[in-house]
Amino acid sequence: MKTETPRQDPTDAPGAEFALRDSGPEELGRLNSRFGWSLDAHELKAVQDHFRSLRREPTRAEIESIAQTWSEHCKHKSFTSPICYQEGKTTRRIKNLLSETVMEATRKLKKPWCLSVFEDNAGVVAFDKKWALAYKVETHNHPCVLEPYGGAETGVGGVVRDVLGVGLGAKPVLNTDVFCFCPPDYAKPLPEGILHPRRTMTGVVAGVRDYGNRMGIPTAAGALWFDEAFRFNPLVFVGTVGLMPVSAVRKKVLPRDLIVAIGGRTGRDGIHGATFSSAAIDESSSIAAVQIGHAIQEKRVLDALLRSRDAGLFRAVTDCGAGGFSSAVGEMAERSGSKGGARVELDRALLKTTDLEPWEIWLSESQERMVLAVPPENLPALSVIMEREGVEFCVLGEFTDSGRLEVAIAGRPIVDLDLAFLHKGLPRRERRAVWNPPAPAKASARKTDRALHRSRCPEILHWILSHPNVCSREWIIRQYDHEVQAGTVIKPLQGLHHDGPGDACVMWPMAITGDPEYFRGFAVAHGLNPAFGKLDPYAMAMACVDEALGNLACVGADVTHAALLDNFCWGDPEDPAALGALVRAAQGCRDAALAFQAPFISGKDSFHNVFTDEKGKKTSIPGTLLISAIAPVPDIRQALTMDVKAPGNHIYLMGWTSDELGGSLYEAWSGQPAGNAPLVEPHSAREALWSLSAAAQKGLIATAHNLSEGGLAVAAAEMAIAGDISMHIDLDEVLRTKGVADPVTILFSESPSRFLLEIAPDKERAFLQAMKGVPLARIGATIANPVLRVTGLDGCPIIEESLHDLRHSWRETLPRLLDGVPCDDGRRS
Repeated sequence: MKTETPRQDPTDAPGAEFALRDSGPEELGRLNSRFGWSLDAHELKAVQDHFRSLRREPTRAEIESIAQTWSEHCKHKSFTSPICYQEGKTTRRIKNLLSETVMEATRKLKKPWCLSVFEDNAGVVAFDKKWALAYKVETHNHPCVLEPYGGAETGVGGVVRDVLGVGLGAKPVLNTDVFCFCPPDYAKPLPEGILHPRRTMTGVVAGVRDYGNRMGIPTAAGALWFDEAFRFNPLVFVGTVGLMPVSAVRKKVLPRDLIVAIGGRTGRDGIHGATFSSAAIDESSSIAAVQIGHAIQEKRVLDALLRSRDAGLFRAVTDCGAGGFSSAVGEMAERSGSKGGARVELDRALLKTTDLEPWEIWLSESQERMVLAVPPENLPALSVIMEREGVEFCVLGEFTDSGRLEVAIAGRPIVDLDLAFLHKGLPRRERRAVWNPPAPAKASARKTDRALHRSRCPEILHWILSHPNVCSREWIIRQYDHEVQAGTVIKPLQGLHHDGPGDACVMWPMAITGDPEYFRGFAVAHGLNPAFGKLDPYAMAMACVDEALGNLACVGADVTHAALLDNFCWGDPEDPAALGALVRAAQGCRDAALAFQAPFISGKDSFHNVFTDEKGKKTSIPGTLLISAIAPVPDIRQALTMDVKAPGNHIYLMGWTSDELGGSLYEAWSGQPAGNAPLVEPHSAREALWSLSAAAQKGLIATAHNLSEGGLAVAAAEMAIAGDISMHIDLDEVLRTKGVADPVTILFSESPSRFLLEIAPDKERAFLQAMKGVPLARIGATIANPVLRVTGLDGCPIIEESLHDLRHSWRETLPRLLDGVPCDDGRRS
């Protein structure tokens, strides 16, 4: 364990201090801007008051530790601070938005199969009596603005380490990716320092591809959304699912346990990553805050960690993510004894270079590092495993019960902080939030437009199929290894030619459970629709939960045991309108979770997705919510795909169709407001989903597909394209609410909780019995003729399109937009 002593930082030397105690507000603000702490005036005053009470100045390492610990990235201040919320004429005070919405739903549901929620690096649910599933979805938005390849690569590495760092460590078995980009053919001028959307997209995809493929983790589920509003701030969501023994879910730290760092060496890369992610992007943002990844190194860490776990050599583990050692050691120190504590000798750290300042070593976010709590007697056995796996390690110190975080270098103290102040001293400043719903479009104008568009239904269908938010993602998916570990049962591309858009993926972790006769698996799906959020964030949240759970049901997962994850990406939380929209979305999450009886187990938020140009003009993303869902699949042999299976089968439409085209793809085609966002009726939707899930598990359904994107016509076309077998649909048979009397609305409404089902005639009776009480109508049949045929309310054909032409519209968009650009266009040399 070679050690290297860094050079001395004058602000960490004895007697050399920041002049913080006697500084006025202006000087505090200047220091805050100069050093990139991203603290507000109230927080700076709290730090000042604390050190005044100690009658000394803070060292650089101390104030940097406080800044990263109190960052939006780490403390979720916008979600946990009090809010004065005004909706219309009603005003109320919210003490803690996160606790009163997302977490409240989980507390009320009290699902016994939720093993660890909102307390560790990932959420954990039971897979069976022996095994548990850990799931985490992270965002890496800010880094991907500056360096798409590196930002995406280290995003994947970070979320993999979250799963390695939950409990005593889980084995990663699936990666997921969801992206929100500006269209890659964007032709308007961009500010200096902002990469073109095509470069951003290709770089991000390459980073996700390379890290996941090199680690041997399948990337098999995701989503893609395009909107010009993401031209300055793309969104990059990356997730990992891991499998672990139930006995490994809990961790503990005891005083005198050794603090052992394993994996990569510490360098200058990624310093201030936490505080950088807690501020808006502008033209001066530095690429130095972006970490550098090394997938092969992380694979070695993974293997060594799991071997050590199975040998019982450590009591706790966490990853060195935001804040580096300061965060990892500081958080684990809270668990030690009754008061917590840690003592660190920083000169023991293994370094990439010797010219690092002590505070830089402490704060560095260099990748592929984990921190373990190791009983002293286990160190020799741990060192043997690390050496065999080619993983470097060092003993940084030991955990204590002093109530203090103490760090020294070469015998000189550079940090001596009270843990209670570090983790609980953050002042909670009340913020103001306002929600004023936008005025809906006039119904009479909407109906007139649709009457005129009746003859253009084929044109609309082709336009939507070719829209970047619907078209084939094959250009991306084919670059990922979704077969590695040999457990991907339902793949991202499905159907006769393996080119259909799956609703969800189904995984079979037999390689870990070791029993080829045990057919239990799990499914993962997503819900995402920023267009709904522009109209009503509450409706968006409900729709996203409905979509994610519906996608699970479509593959035969047991949605009665589904768990949810939330990822909120928002603009400036100091903007009352933006914060009001966040409150609405969080309330929607709570209400949907309670109604569907699906608890949230983990989540993450990313604020300040705002770009400020040289003139001070701010451009924010639309408030965006990603819902990820995971559920067991009792028997993977009964899992469903979305492609039509055979001619002569019956086509059923489940659910009611309403005049709900606000935020829809039809609205995007027409260029005119089409009404309010669709509303979910979650209680009836839950019963329908549970019935659909049960019928699928009994083998009564041949095919199921969600209508969440584009509506009935698009879902029918996708099913037919994937199976290379078409269908005839009669719109007069569709269940529709009062006032829906035109084919455009029936074909392209995005009413939630609707599914297109293929049923074999010999199973129809049993299917109908299983679905008793669910709104359901037989609307057509599958046909051998390769033409999608739809008849209107008057019995006359309104769509007769060949599968060849529909397939061409659906498949050619991304290759055309990217104009043959190879995916590694964005890879750094």
